[in-house]
Parts: sequence; C-alpha cells; structure tokens
Amino acid sequence: MSLNIELLESSFLQIKAQETEFMAHFYKTLFADYPEVKPLFANTHMGKQAKQLFKSLVLVVDNLRRPDVLSNALKGLGTRHVQYGVLPEHYPMVGSTLLKVLSIYLENAWTPATEQTWSEAYAVVTQLMLSGADYPVEILTPATEQDAKLRTSL
Repeated sequence: MSLNIELLESSFLQIKAQETEFMAHFYKTLFADYPEVKPLFANTHMGKQAKQLFKSLVLVVDNLRRPDVLSNALKGLGTRHVQYGVLPEHYPMVGSTLLKVLSIYLENAWTPATEQTWSEAYAVVTQLMLSGADYPVEILTPATEQDAKLRTSL
C-alpha cells in the first residue's frame, strides 16, 4: 500500500495550530463513544496524555518519508501500550475517533480521498504498533476458548 503522504501532511498541517482544542475534542469523543476505555486513563494526567498523543501524531506525519524511523518508533510505542493495558480491540476505537475528529476539524477538506488516506495510514500505524506488542497468549485468546483449554487440562 502506498500512502498519499502529501495529503496526510497537508491535512495535518491544517489542524496543527489547533492542538489543544483538537485533543480535547478527541478525548471527549473517545470517552463518549467508547466509555469502556475510560478506565485505561484512570491514573493519567489528561493534559500530558493529550500532548503525548499529539506528539505521536506529529512523529508519524513528520516521518512518513522515513519508514525505518517510523517503523521502529511505532513498534516501541506498541510495546509500551501493552504495559498501559491497551488491547488489540482498543485500536479500532481510537482509529474511529481519530477519523471522526479529523473530519470535524478539516471541515470541507475532509473529502473521500482524505478519509481513505487517513484510514489507510491508521491501519499501517496499528499494524506496526501491534507488531511491536508482545501480548501474553491469554490476553489474545477469547475467554470461552481459554475456559475450554482450562477444562481440558484438568
């Protein structure tokens, strides 16, 4: 897959000056649409968290032309997210929220091509982060399957 780097850069540039508002809207939307993720942030200073996430977005966009740097950074980020309790099923929630908030802030610049490009970029980010995540097997195995394994091992 070849990402439209120019479109990612130009559209992100449009929201860069609105970092604080954008991130506040992002977390408000995330918690409203997916209240199940809120406990992950129970002991988090949300101002710092918002700045960290925005810095991660800047890192991604600024390194789109340097895939080796981006790949290593995102794999490391994926590793750290395991420690925070982030599960693979949380990634689509964050992605959906990101696209939703981008669409609001980009207004008329949010075209089908822009949506497609950001969706593809987020899929690549997710894939790289998950490739760096070392989840224990029991986290990735559905509960019913775990229960069946436990019963057969007794």
